[in-house]
Amino acid sequence: MIQRIQTVYLFLATLALLALYLFPLIHTVNINGTISNVSIQGVYQELAEGRLYSVEFVAIKILTAPVALLPLAVIFFYKKRKQQIALCYSAILVIIGFSFWIAQTVKGVVPGGLQIEFSSMGIGMFLSSIAIILVILALKAIQRDEKLVRSADRLR
Repeated sequence: MIQRIQTVYLFLATLALLALYLFPLIHTVNINGTISNVSIQGVYQELAEGRLYSVEFVAIKILTAPVALLPLAVIFFYKKRKQQIALCYSAILVIIGFSFWIAQTVKGVVPGGLQIEFSSMGIGMFLSSIAIILVILALKAIQRDEKLVRSADRLR
C-alpha cells in the first residue's frame, strides 16, 4: 500500500512545506524605509555579502520542520487506513493553524502592519495552501481505498 497515489500526494505536501525554507513569503516590501524580504526565517535584506537579518523568526524556523514532516509520517500508517484518515484531518488543521501563525507573525513585525500587494507576494505565501490541497487529495485517495476494501470484504 505504500506505493499508492496518496503516498505521492503526502510526499509532495512535505516537499511543499519544506520549500518554505527556500522561498520568501514576501519580497521587495518597504519596511521602515528599507527594501526587505520576509521568509519563515525572518526579515532580511539581500546584500552583496549575503543576507542581513533585521528580525529573526526562531520559533517559526524551528517548528516548520515538524509541521512539514507530519504528512510524511502519515504515509507510514498505510496499514491502518482509519487512523491515516484521522491523521490527515489533523495534518490539515495543523497546517492551517501554522499558516495563520505565520501570517500573524509577519503582520506583527512592522508597527501599523504590512500593506502587501499581490505583486510582492512570494512563492512561500502559496506553499502552505498547496500542501493543504495535496493532503486533501491524499485523504480522498485513502477514503477510496477504504471503500474498496470494505466492498471487497462484503463480497467474501
